[in-house]
Amino acid sequence: MNTSFNELMTEFPMVAILRGIKPEEVVEHTQVLIDSGFRLIEVPLNSPDAFTSIRLLQRTFGQQALIGAGTVLTMTQLTELVATGAKLMVCPHTDVELIKAAKVAGLYAMPGFFTASEAFAALHAGADAVKLFPAEALPNINVVKALGAVIPQDVWLCPVGGVTPDNVPDYFAVGAKGFGLGSALYKKGQSVEVTKANADAFVAAWNDYRQASA
Repeated sequence: MNTSFNELMTEFPMVAILRGIKPEEVVEHTQVLIDSGFRLIEVPLNSPDAFTSIRLLQRTFGQQALIGAGTVLTMTQLTELVATGAKLMVCPHTDVELIKAAKVAGLYAMPGFFTASEAFAALHAGADAVKLFPAEALPNINVVKALGAVIPQDVWLCPVGGVTPDNVPDYFAVGAKGFGLGSALYKKGQSVEVTKANADAFVAAWNDYRQASA
C-alpha cells in the first residue's frame, strides 16, 4: 500500500495483534478488523504456521492495510518476512542489528523496549515506533509520562500488554501515542463476532478520545 506507517498511525494508532490465529481463520478475522477501521495487522511468529497467515493477509489485504509479523527474533525470520512482501516488523525486544536490517530491507520497525536506554537504542537504529512492553508490568501508568518526558514528542510511544478500551484514555492522558492490542482484542479460538465487538470497542474509545481532546 502507498500509505505510510506514520499516516496510518495518525488515522488510527492501534496495531491489531492476532497471536495464536490459524491460517484458515485469519482472513475472516482480519476482514472484520479492517471493516472496523484497523489498518495495521500483526501476526506473531509464535502463532501456528504464521508465515502462511502473513502471506494470505498480504495477498488479500496488502493494498488496504499494513501487514506484518510480530515476535520477530532472528535474522532468518526477518528474511522470511521480507519474502512475504509484508512491510511491518514487530519484535518484543531491542535488537539494534535486527532493527537496522529491517530498515535496510525497506520495512517499518516497531521494536519493544522497557527502559529509556532501550528506547533510545531502538530509535538510533531507525525504529519507526517503540512499543513499551510488557506495559502491564509497569508499577504505575505514570511511568509512561516519565518516559515521554525524555523520548521525543514525535515518536510513536506505544504501550503493549494489558491495554483495554477502558484504559486507553488514561494512557493517552500520560503521553502514549498509540498501542498494540493483544488479548483484549483477539484471543486464540474466539469467534469472528467477538473480534468484531472488541474492535468496535477500541474504535469507540479512540473516537471518544479525539472528540474530548478536540
